Amino acid sequence: MAAVSNRLRTVLGQRGVSPDALAEICEVDPKTVSRWLGGRIPHARHRFRVARHLRVEETFLWPEPSKRPGRPRDGLGTELVGTYQNRASVPRDVWLALLREARHEIGVLVFSGTFFAQSNPHVAKMLSERAAEGVRVRLCFGDPGGQAVAVRGREEGIGDTLAAKIRASLTYYRPLLGEVGCGVRLHDTTLYTSMFRYDDNLLVNPHIWGQPASANPLLHLKRAGDTGWFDNYAESFDAVWAAARQWAPDQERNADHGQN
Repeated sequence: MAAVSNRLRTVLGQRGVSPDALAEICEVDPKTVSRWLGGRIPHARHRFRVARHLRVEETFLWPEPSKRPGRPRDGLGTELVGTYQNRASVPRDVWLALLREARHEIGVLVFSGTFFAQSNPHVAKMLSERAAEGVRVRLCFGDPGGQAVAVRGREEGIGDTLAAKIRASLTYYRPLLGEVGCGVRLHDTTLYTSMFRYDDNLLVNPHIWGQPASANPLLHLKRAGDTGWFDNYAESFDAVWAAARQWAPDQERNADHGQN
């Protein structure tokens, strides 16, 4: 429960809310908040109030809330932790915590994924640190010269801008090339969903035709078995990764010069 209590402590610090202030907001004794910070899971009404005040998903603060006997978990499937109206509404704290807490696998499958670096200027350094600790890091971007990117750019009404965004996004990850445990590849695949994997947590961002991925819904899945949604998405990630080619910046630059 240490990681869970650390999340609450971290968000309180980032929001500038003291434990005593949180106790007043929730109408509980300060000692109760101290117990929460020590790992105790609050009652449902308090979890809701804390999450609403701190502007963060309840399931981020308490990924495995206590279950009431005989009552389904809010009608959600066993692997569906939570949903977001769009990718842009996922708190930055969620992205950072999942990245920091990953111990085995980090995987990103996108077209450009520009936000992934722009919302965290230290992302390459953090990924390098995770890889140094034994985490497998796989980053898979759209091939800026590929057919799938050209089609997606036309569908979104931005034309060649998508390819330019991918090239700009890739520059953030150049320091990872050659790092043991890190791989950066380019795919030329029709991408129905972007994916962000952190061990057994998977953020799935489905694509709606003609809209940027950031405006589309996002599902937070947590692996609960061998035949569920999580594994289906993870297997599709592996299939795209296997067919993708390794990113070689020098070759990309030479190809661009050859077209000019």
